[in-house]
Amino acid sequence: LYRLWAEHSLTSESLYKVKCPPFRYILVTGGVISGIGKGIIASSVGTILKSCGLHVTAIKIDPYINIDAGTFSPYEHGEVFVLDDGGEVDLDLGNYERFLDIRLIKDNNLTTGKIYQSVINKERKGDYLGKTVQVVPHITDAIQEWVMKQARIPVDDDGVEPQVCVIELGGTVGDIESMPFIEAFRQFQFKVKRENFCNIHVSLVPQPSTTGEQKTKPTQNSVRELRGLGLSPDLIMCRCAMPLETSVKEKISMFCHVEPTQVICVHDVSSIYKVPLLLEDQGVVNYFCKRLNLPVEMRPRKMLTKWKEMADRSDRLLEHVSIALVGKYTKLADSYTSVIKALEHSALAINHKLEVKYIDSADLETTTLQDEPVKYHEAWQKLCSSHGVLVPGGFGVRGTEGKMLAISWARKQNKPFLGERFHMVLSHILYQSCLSFSDANSTEFNPESKHPVVIDMPEHNPGQMGGTMRLGKRQTIFKSSTSVLRRLYGDVEYVEERHRHRFEVNPELKHHFQKKGLQFVGQDVEGERMEVIELDDHCYFVGVQYHPEFTSRPIKPSPPYFGLLLAAAGKLQSYLAKGCRLSPRDTYSDRSGSSSPDVDITELRFPSL
Repeated sequence: LYRLWAEHSLTSESLYKVKCPPFRYILVTGGVISGIGKGIIASSVGTILKSCGLHVTAIKIDPYINIDAGTFSPYEHGEVFVLDDGGEVDLDLGNYERFLDIRLIKDNNLTTGKIYQSVINKERKGDYLGKTVQVVPHITDAIQEWVMKQARIPVDDDGVEPQVCVIELGGTVGDIESMPFIEAFRQFQFKVKRENFCNIHVSLVPQPSTTGEQKTKPTQNSVRELRGLGLSPDLIMCRCAMPLETSVKEKISMFCHVEPTQVICVHDVSSIYKVPLLLEDQGVVNYFCKRLNLPVEMRPRKMLTKWKEMADRSDRLLEHVSIALVGKYTKLADSYTSVIKALEHSALAINHKLEVKYIDSADLETTTLQDEPVKYHEAWQKLCSSHGVLVPGGFGVRGTEGKMLAISWARKQNKPFLGERFHMVLSHILYQSCLSFSDANSTEFNPESKHPVVIDMPEHNPGQMGGTMRLGKRQTIFKSSTSVLRRLYGDVEYVEERHRHRFEVNPELKHHFQKKGLQFVGQDVEGERMEVIELDDHCYFVGVQYHPEFTSRPIKPSPPYFGLLLAAAGKLQSYLAKGCRLSPRDTYSDRSGSSSPDVDITELRFPSL
């Protein structure tokens, strides 16, 4: 820098620009209705930019007053996604991690509650020097400061500071809850300069079945409202059932004050992995390079090649494997987003098309047989016709009996089974008759039980719901060298997975279970908490206290899920017999590259089955 200053007489401002290159921000807003795919589009934008060699991070803004998503019912906003640092966040952060293969923290999820809490804390400490604290400028300034600070936090394994931040604003334009955020970004675009800020507006283009005509009026109204609030969209991404007609694209261009090339069609596709390719084909990267002057090198797009082959391959699968998902929130698929994605990743790895059979656990219970016999028999028919059984996490008493019945059936019928978190515990309750304890139970269901199989954890605060569980990444030590799960993980001594639970197995009863063939093959670092169980003489019966689905990636399937799919397809034993080795016949071609910029990694090669 000194040499540049001496030779070219750089000013202090120019010197600062050389030292600190400009940071780029891409804001994704939505219109017309919520839930039209802003998260997938934001993830896809990040994916195609990362494929260009850029370091990309992501921030999700939720305009609700909750501090985080930890106390939500899955029917409210879908599943609660857990991060390494224990952050309980919106499910869209799971999309960001899976698409971009990055590790986010809880501050990458910004809520109205967090912002107001931080501003109120400052006011109580006297940071505002007696001034009247208002939405403008104090709340809007806090939003901008939060985004600018968090955007610089490294999210890749190489620890390099990001160059681009994709920000998704939840909800729809015009919501009263999101007004402070819209105003904050109206100011923000001038603070960081327009050449470093870009706005993508995602809108719905409905196509009524009565006429079959694609309607542009909702998009026009949404863009008009956004412009009235001070933000002008650079790209309008239109969600539609079928590809946009040329005349429709031109009409949106004319009435929304953008070029036709800035109207991007995001129609329904067979796989979400095709969305980045859809954006790439319509010149989104070239637009960003010009609009934001991105430092993109002209080189082969290895990561995008990998995505294309993965997306194409998912359409060519012929063999099927079915998994019964027995849970409490099966009426909304988003309640188990990460679980479904983890199953899809593993099914793709073994060259099978996945069929998930959703079963409400309450439908398996005897009370349903009495009240709604048709629903009862349909639920059991789904369970019995599946190749494997999965019981994901859940809280509360409702549906517990049905889960226990499903687990018991899988054990007796030698069906591949994977249970998570509290349902590892349910597996133990199945053995209560073996313990000779007439009142063996969980303290969640019967706090007065004299022989609790399941007990509260020290972290659990019964008087406060939010953030009082055992949360985040924890280490699990394998205690058995012959463990199936250990071999699936690559014969490692320990693994690090994410937790979210309030209860644990009573360690005093460990020896009782082991006498009956239930092996505790994984424990925590202190050796006090039971983390992984396996059942002897069973094709695949595994219970884990953590959530392996949160770290599953499209080209790096979660080992517990991978084992379940292998067993369900009848291929687990042949895979284990070969030493869990990766086959020369892989899913992706040798042209595929790393998902991390400027780093070549060993190709993922799936097992020869």
